[in-house]
Amino acid sequence: MRILLIGEYSRFHNSLKEGLQKLHHDVTLVGNADSFKNFPIDISLDVTFFNKKLPNLFRQFFYRICKKDIAFLETAYRFYKHRKAFQNYDAVQLINEFPFATIPFIERKLLKYIFKHNKNVFLSSCGDDFHYLNYILHADLPYHILTPCVQNKAVKKQFIYSLQYLCKSHKKLHHFVIDNVKGIIPANFDYDMAYKTHPKALPLVPFPINVDSLPFNKLTNTEKVIIFHGVNKVNYLKKGNDIIEKALVIIAEKYPEKVVVKTAYSLPYNEYIKTYDEAHIIMDQVYGYDQGYNALEAMAKGKVVFSGAETAFQEYYKLDNTVVINATPNVEDLVEKLSFLIENPAELIQIGKNARAFIETHHEYESIANEYVKRWKM
Repeated sequence: MRILLIGEYSRFHNSLKEGLQKLHHDVTLVGNADSFKNFPIDISLDVTFFNKKLPNLFRQFFYRICKKDIAFLETAYRFYKHRKAFQNYDAVQLINEFPFATIPFIERKLLKYIFKHNKNVFLSSCGDDFHYLNYILHADLPYHILTPCVQNKAVKKQFIYSLQYLCKSHKKLHHFVIDNVKGIIPANFDYDMAYKTHPKALPLVPFPINVDSLPFNKLTNTEKVIIFHGVNKVNYLKKGNDIIEKALVIIAEKYPEKVVVKTAYSLPYNEYIKTYDEAHIIMDQVYGYDQGYNALEAMAKGKVVFSGAETAFQEYYKLDNTVVINATPNVEDLVEKLSFLIENPAELIQIGKNARAFIETHHEYESIANEYVKRWKM
């Protein structure tokens, strides 16, 4: 099959591409490198001109006056420059309903071209969108990614990127995309919960993880437990990093001779992966119900990860052992769970083994790529 993947978050589409290529499919990935993460892209729509000194000054001025990032014009230009490369694919997958990250009006124009020239276009649900955010705001959930914003309106500015999906222009874009895609494929439970009853929802397909590029390293030397906390400043409150940091301060004071806490901010992907290599424990997020991409890659390397692992996740995979630590937005709960692991290093070693086995069984990139092919043929 000739397959076009549009957009990239957290290396999801790169790993899917690698799995599809192992199955001998012809795959093209178009989009941007996701800011500082700098992921590989086949056809880049990254902004370069408006990042130069003088154009960037005008870009900043324009934003202050109009509250719009004029760089969308460069993305649109790059799209139309390469437009003939976006035609006649057997399957197209959008990573999100806003995959080019321009403005809703322009986004509809670009996607209209994709829909016109490709019959089988699918939408991945793996990030913020109009439907998902409406679901979590109205569902009876104990917590979700917008909880800090709901509880404290003063931090609303830090959620601008997520909240934009709830405005009228994004609602219009959402319905345009939904009307034109053949199906919606949730990538984990957070999104499966939201789309479960949607008429275009297809069965969940877990994130693909390239286990060949992420070698398993058995946890050793647990006399001093290294805890790694990687922070993306853009998602600081959304991931619960403030809560994690409070817990880690307590842990560092409680176990000064047994623990080393390492924190890194907004690292490029390749540097991020290397930075946590020596760690035993990875602190990911506290508002999820399943693991995000960074958590899964850390689990593949045999790390003990604190992330979403609620009951639905455990029941779906029929787990009878611990593969990930369920992180909740509660400082005392995090401290208690971290303390147990620090005081019981044998548990750390076993959970690391369990994590790798879980990824190999349920997220191996070639088998997951095959599941996507099945969905695209439904």
